[in-house]
Amino acid sequence: MPKSVRRDRPPDSQALRDTRDERGLLDRILDTPNLARVVPQLQPEVLHRVIESCGLEECGEIVALATPEQLARVFDLDLWRADRPGHAEQFDADRFGVWLEVLMESGAGVAAKTLADMDAGLVVTALAQHVRVFDRAAVSLTLSEDGEEPIVLNTGDGLSCEIAGQLIVARRTDSWDAIIAVLAALDAEHPDCFRRVIRGCRRLSNSTPELDGLDDLLGDSEQAMFNLVFDREQRREKQGYATPEQARVFLKMSREFRLGHDAAAPANPIARAYFRAVESTTAADPSSEPRGLPASSEAPPVPGDSAEAVAALVDVLAVLNDAGVLAPQPPRALLDGPQGDSSRLARIKALMLCARERNYAAFSIRSEELAYLANTIVAGCSIQARPFAVQEASDAAVAACNLGLENWPRPLPDDFLVDHDLVSVFQVGWTVLHDDVCMYAAERLIEVLTRLRCEDRETQMGLNALRIQMTGDWRAGTPWRARDALDVIASLDMPAWAALLGLIAECPVIHAGIAASRDSRTRSVSATAFEFISENSQIASVREFMQSLPEALRP
Repeated sequence: MPKSVRRDRPPDSQALRDTRDERGLLDRILDTPNLARVVPQLQPEVLHRVIESCGLEECGEIVALATPEQLARVFDLDLWRADRPGHAEQFDADRFGVWLEVLMESGAGVAAKTLADMDAGLVVTALAQHVRVFDRAAVSLTLSEDGEEPIVLNTGDGLSCEIAGQLIVARRTDSWDAIIAVLAALDAEHPDCFRRVIRGCRRLSNSTPELDGLDDLLGDSEQAMFNLVFDREQRREKQGYATPEQARVFLKMSREFRLGHDAAAPANPIARAYFRAVESTTAADPSSEPRGLPASSEAPPVPGDSAEAVAALVDVLAVLNDAGVLAPQPPRALLDGPQGDSSRLARIKALMLCARERNYAAFSIRSEELAYLANTIVAGCSIQARPFAVQEASDAAVAACNLGLENWPRPLPDDFLVDHDLVSVFQVGWTVLHDDVCMYAAERLIEVLTRLRCEDRETQMGLNALRIQMTGDWRAGTPWRARDALDVIASLDMPAWAALLGLIAECPVIHAGIAASRDSRTRSVSATAFEFISENSQIASVREFMQSLPEALRP
């Protein structure tokens, strides 16, 4: 079967270099001895990172060696997309079609066995996005009730195929050949699975709401997708992931957190419910996996009957680590190197070290709390209008906690984290970021725009529109919603525009534009040059920048 997977490769030289790097990484993995024993030992998160790094279309040989359990977890990561960062993810039917084409490269039998080992609900719901299924006998030569004219089935663009007496009709043309081939193989090699899948697809194809006034009831297709989403959320919650809805509510509540002078922190109900669910799951299943962000650098042990396989696994993990696949490095655009970042996080590091030395159980709980906070940021927040990377979310959570410790209402003893949770500490820091950085910067910008006058009529109209929208969003406590309207600032001062985008955000950051705006010789900065705010001294520099803004924006 010809390979028809879409490849959108940008022609620029950087993309060509990236392609060579990805190909080199893939070649090093494929050259590993005993690869068939190694791949099933990789954690699904590691396997998914390999696929992301090298491209799904290039990873057919590796995918063919993965176990059904691995692929089920990889599908939970790879088959879902969010329209915007921090919003609910939707099932990507096109991506499922690409997966089928990749599986077909190893043969229809391999693809059919993979589907047969997967959850039937996922297979049915995914296939139903691509095809409709009808009993051939029910649509052939069937007359209407008066017996005068046959019922004609509308097959859209005409793509249809009959398998085992079932008429398969295309809803979309992408991946049609792969779908028909894998269904035929299911019929031949896994008839029980084929019947389950066909019955499910046929039910969804025939689903028509009754005209009974109950318009709010979900149809069969909508109910099937709801079940798919619900089951995935249940699985991911057990693995330590937060849903986007829960994460957004938690972060919103954290922006409104108020800690009294007695430092009696009220427990956040969402975080409390999360950790209660974790405790109940752990109690019910002591062998369950540890919670938090996947520790993908730790693969499960290889069976002890092969020293060569163990060595091969170590080699593969070393290759992935060298390529930055296992533990993504912090963004190169960070303003300070590791030493500068370390000094800015000195407070939380010292308190965590003390907790580890004095009470390791408390230290473990604090570590789980940090993982929860990072997961929440990944699921419910954005940075520079894009999703957080895992490492960025971890850095942001630690930075907010360090800021929270600096702003705790009373002096902190060395063993503070032995008895106090980091969720409350994070909420203090997150509130400071919102009030003293985001809201402050937006309010100051509104004041500047009120007095700013520009001779260019179009630019002045843009500034007026920005002021009006920013004022409304500031009053609602969400000034970052005016992000697109900020573009007019770029025509006046590019570094100031980049700095304002970093400050007036869900997760405010210090952008390189703040330093560049003080240097009249610098007229451009990297869009990704930023650092997370972890100290009050950084907030002081934000205030200095905002005080200098009228001069920077003067036409």
